[in-house]
Amino acid sequence: MSYLDRITIEAGKRGGKPCIRGQRITVYDILSYLASGMTQEQILEDFPSLSKEDILASLEYAAERERVTVTASA
Repeated sequence: MSYLDRITIEAGKRGGKPCIRGQRITVYDILSYLASGMTQEQILEDFPSLSKEDILASLEYAAERERVTVTASA
């Protein structure tokens, strides 16, 4: 699975932030829920339109951005 299949960026949606499959749920939202201590299961219960693969794609997207940032500053 590649996050490219699930993460979309649209200028007119959520200020151009990366979203899950064109929905209004952003990668930032998912990461914030995880960072606050929510489990994947709790997120999926609260947002039935999401899948486990969407959460994993958000993590993969964040990891890739971090890798690119670190590489660019080295």
